[in-house]
Amino acid sequence: MKRPTKAVIGTALTASLLTGGTALAEGKDWWPGPREVRVMLPEGQSNPAIATGVVTGGEVAIYQSSGLGPTALNPTAPAGSPELYTDPALTQGASGVTVTEAQALVVLRNIKTNVEAAGLTLADVISMKCYLMKPPGADTADYAGWNRAYRQYFANIDLTSKEVVPVPMGTSAPKTPLVANKARPARATMEVASLAVKGWIVEVEVTAAYKKR
Repeated sequence: MKRPTKAVIGTALTASLLTGGTALAEGKDWWPGPREVRVMLPEGQSNPAIATGVVTGGEVAIYQSSGLGPTALNPTAPAGSPELYTDPALTQGASGVTVTEAQALVVLRNIKTNVEAAGLTLADVISMKCYLMKPPGADTADYAGWNRAYRQYFANIDLTSKEVVPVPMGTSAPKTPLVANKARPARATMEVASLAVKGWIVEVEVTAAYKKR
């Protein structure tokens, strides 16, 4: 789907997914093994959000999702509104949850279902693209809300201590994330002028790698 892009925010932080490398390559002649998946970590960070990049060998089987949006799960919301595409059950008990955050929680859960249908898990996701529209009345897309929702499903295990890191939902105190997952995919997030379904303000696509047999 072709999207008119207003601004592109390419963030790069990193992590280890299937291997534990911290530098992109050992030298200019380095080459990945045929079945190697290496997600790159920034040095000195035990809990980065995303990856600077990922390397896959030529024999790695890859799954590419379509762009997935949220499901209409809030029957009390008006038709075509962003609130329609949220799930009150996901945010029950939390305060200050933004509509972008609430939609993103649904989208990422849909991503989980999508990759599991392909025999994968969220831990196998190696790259991600997120498209955000600004919520009604806002000047820009809600990147903070998106990032809070993202941490509920990704990048919430400390890579040094191996402990699960509590994550805030809205303005509520941090709690155990919805899915404990150490994966930090290479990720790009951008604001777009429109999405395919009226009321959507979040759409996400991912690439995931199958593990070695």
